[in-house]
Amino acid sequence: MLDFVIKRLIQVGVVVLLALTVVFFLIRLSGDPTALFLPPDAPREQIEEYREKLGFNRPIYVQYGDFMVNAVQGDFGQSLRSREDALPLVLDRLPATFQLAISALVLSLLISIPLGVLSAFRRNSIFDRIAVAFTVLGQAVPSFWLGLLLIYFFAAQLNMLPSGGAGSITHLLLPMVTLAAYSVARFTRFTRSTMLDVLRKDYIRTAKASGVPTIRLIGRYALKNSLIPIITLVALDLGTLLGGAVITEVVFAWPGIGRLLMQSLMNRDFPIVLAGVFIIALIYAVINFIADVLYAYVNPQIRVK
Repeated sequence: MLDFVIKRLIQVGVVVLLALTVVFFLIRLSGDPTALFLPPDAPREQIEEYREKLGFNRPIYVQYGDFMVNAVQGDFGQSLRSREDALPLVLDRLPATFQLAISALVLSLLISIPLGVLSAFRRNSIFDRIAVAFTVLGQAVPSFWLGLLLIYFFAAQLNMLPSGGAGSITHLLLPMVTLAAYSVARFTRFTRSTMLDVLRKDYIRTAKASGVPTIRLIGRYALKNSLIPIITLVALDLGTLLGGAVITEVVFAWPGIGRLLMQSLMNRDFPIVLAGVFIIALIYAVINFIADVLYAYVNPQIRVK
């Protein structure tokens, strides 16, 4: 088990370093950011002086080497715009992103598990067909389009909810529903599939033939034995929600990491972008690591892979 944990920890480090490496070189393709922080008529000498001050006049491989050395120590430099340390600025936005992602995850589970269970138990019924159509639609609709649609109806037309920002539960509702829509469809489909496999088992047929009440049959026998793969998917999907919150945060002006990243990309504020990617990649990798370790603990055969 210890060897398995060590291998997975090494993989976490490799994933985070690869994510930082890819993003480091990709954002350099957007161009030199120095022109954004100087007047349009700034002389060439002033631009070169500012580039030297920021370190952008050095070869790209030298910049990358210095960045990696500092990043391993938790130093991502200062924001090019605010001149504040990049990592604390990103960490300040983390609670808002977690609030949105976890709220969306809880909403997804509250809707999808009962829906998936009933759909599986009433297979090929009208309810099942509607549920399956809903899962296809939920996975096909882009989150930004759904978000704009919700804003149009509930904020602009009905004036029931705020169109963006944060501060109260009413500000959370629309972005939470938008972010949860895909997960609801995905969890419902997965729960239905898992339940159908369990309902075909011999012990379920025996319990049903023995006259076990339907509610007890579903809750105690079928659903209980379907939870392990569902829990694994939920753990992995939390990381996906954190990454998918970027678009939702931008649409609803939610003050999380995603919105900060988009603003920093537009401003070519490289330290903020890299610090944000580091946090998101680290969270995603750690969640996968915990899921792998728990799964290996439950199923020892996984450890030999």
